[in-house]
Amino acid sequence: MHEWQSLSHVKWECKYHIVIVPKYRRKRLYGRLRNQIGSILKDLCKQKGIELIEGHCRPDHVHMCLAIAPKYSVSYTIGFLKGKSAIRIHRLHDRERAAHGKHFWAVGYWVSTVGFDEATVRQYIRDQEKLETSQGTLNFE
Repeated sequence: MHEWQSLSHVKWECKYHIVIVPKYRRKRLYGRLRNQIGSILKDLCKQKGIELIEGHCRPDHVHMCLAIAPKYSVSYTIGFLKGKSAIRIHRLHDRERAAHGKHFWAVGYWVSTVGFDEATVRQYIRDQEKLETSQGTLNFE
């Protein structure tokens, strides 16, 4: 039997595959921050009650599978995650001017609904390291 999540007046299952990239895709800078970015995004998701189902940091982008309650829009959620994480990254690495102020993430993002095909999306996120074997990966778990 399928287990739905619920709020006071709604039963729901809203899962999204999201990709965000750092501004200018600076692989060197991003590579040094990968270990911290995963924990920062995980903490911010907990803060809003967003379930981070799967996530991997690649050398120049981040893949996430998120379960977002219907009370939050996807754009609000991504804006929150990118904005708050950029501030935290800036505070952690204030001495490094390569972060360009508090603008760490690029303006856009990519999103797709997962639907009932969650296993395939999660497998795709996990297999990113196999597709790009020359670069390391970091699992959010």
